Amino acid sequence: MELHRKNYDFWTTDNHFDEKTKEEIKAITDENEIKERFYKNLEFGTAGLRGILGAGTNRMNIYTVGASTQGFADYLLNEDIDHTKGVAISFDPRNMSKEFAKYTALVFNANGIKTYIYTDIRPTPQLSFTIRHLNCVAGVMITASHNPKEYNGYKVYGPDGAQVNSPYDEKIINYVNNTIFDKVKTISIEEAKEKGLYIELEEDIDIEFLKECQNISLNPELIKEFGNIPIVYTPLHGAGYIPTINLLKNVGFTNIRVVESQAIPDGNFPTIEYPNPEEREAFNYAIEITKEINAEIIFAQDPDADRVGVMCRDKNGDYVKLNGNMVGVILAEYVITQMQKKNKLPKNAAIITSVVSSQMTNIIAEKNNIKCFEVFTGFKHIGELIKKFETEDTYKFIYGFEESYGYLIGDYARDKDAIGIAMIICEICAYLKSKNLTMLEYLNQIYLKYGFYKEDTVSIVMKGITGSEKIQKIMEHFTDNYPKQINGIDVKEYKNYKTSQTKNLQTGEITKLDYPVSNIRYFKLVDDTWACLRPSGTEPKLKLYIGVVRDTDEEATKVLEEVKNDFLKIVSSV
Repeated sequence: MELHRKNYDFWTTDNHFDEKTKEEIKAITDENEIKERFYKNLEFGTAGLRGILGAGTNRMNIYTVGASTQGFADYLLNEDIDHTKGVAISFDPRNMSKEFAKYTALVFNANGIKTYIYTDIRPTPQLSFTIRHLNCVAGVMITASHNPKEYNGYKVYGPDGAQVNSPYDEKIINYVNNTIFDKVKTISIEEAKEKGLYIELEEDIDIEFLKECQNISLNPELIKEFGNIPIVYTPLHGAGYIPTINLLKNVGFTNIRVVESQAIPDGNFPTIEYPNPEEREAFNYAIEITKEINAEIIFAQDPDADRVGVMCRDKNGDYVKLNGNMVGVILAEYVITQMQKKNKLPKNAAIITSVVSSQMTNIIAEKNNIKCFEVFTGFKHIGELIKKFETEDTYKFIYGFEESYGYLIGDYARDKDAIGIAMIICEICAYLKSKNLTMLEYLNQIYLKYGFYKEDTVSIVMKGITGSEKIQKIMEHFTDNYPKQINGIDVKEYKNYKTSQTKNLQTGEITKLDYPVSNIRYFKLVDDTWACLRPSGTEPKLKLYIGVVRDTDEEATKVLEEVKNDFLKIVSSV
């Protein structure tokens, strides 16, 4: 009997599964759908779980969440870890988030592990802050970030407030993989509370979190002077609304127009198909309001408020969407130059970015005598390096970002934060108002200062079993094969992060990459153009990244499009 049928029979007959779950499964008549749901266990990866909601081993449900929590609990109990410090738990407004959070807490409680749980939605960066604030041993955030409404997820955090990293993630995965569904322990909420294991968090931590966000402000006096600039904000039905509005009001912004139809937390995301601030469609409702009040900028957050996207007005009064790299370099330039101006820049200051983010960040750091570190995609790698700086007392982290719209200033959290960053983006608007500049004019000044660096990302969606196999085939092809040219430009260097090797195509020399193993292929061209290929860690997508640098905006834009099209053609031919 095939595995998916064996799993199907178990879920439809075993007493461990409730009748509602069994009925949902028995109602499925499509054999392909049965196979999709049961051909494997939902993978507990290095960041936890993420998947489509529904019954089945390859879906997000109480049973897969419970098994993952039991495995995590076994890890905390059997390794040399002080589990008495407890686990912090939070959740966003997605469907089943609250139920998953509560069940997660009760599984921990049944294993004798104390939990600190929020009773209502909170953003991911606040969960990161809470772990450190309460000195917890770990944390769990129930969210699928910016995925469509059909999804939910389960993010696992360590005691430093960052998502767990190697080797701890592999250990947790091993425990989870060895957990059997019907061996999951649970307990009633009444008994858990009576034993002092189920602790509900109050609003006092909200206040402490917002204080830390407020402390990253670099020009509070300018906010007081120009705090009436018109700004439009949409939380896209997510967890960011209340903390963001409270923070902006606390620092002195008085003219924030919220997209009311998208302010209500709702896991069905009724006004938008894809609650992702990376997509222009996420701003459609906000743009209508923006035109009414001639706003300086629009910003949007994803459902768990760890990513933020920005649109700003051009000289013609139209609104232009900034990509993640554009916002990233604006923040880098602002933070560094303003810290210098106010004598707040540490001598050992460092910024961190990802290998697929703009190379302009490295140049900004270099020109300002600041160390810039590159890590793999996934903010947990930035969090890990912040911890290393602290442990070894080497560098002082001031700023980090990923091109996928994730940013952090300061170390109050160890994950990307769309709450504090929203305040800084508005502060930059106030700063620019004092200089009679727009955001786009400021960005152009940065380009003129450092060079016209332009980047783009292409996501190729490949769903299901066949999609997964296709992605694997493409990545395997580029293990031993690589283009000699892209858009007629010679490839100088080929980096295979899976084999940890760099090959210089001009000399033939092969050197070892000083990075952990990761499924990434990176091509550096002779003119500093670069292209990169990696599977998404959270969605059924193959992602292509491209970056160029030229002397003018027009030339950079033209070459970027040409390189992107040729690289896409090369990948699609596999």
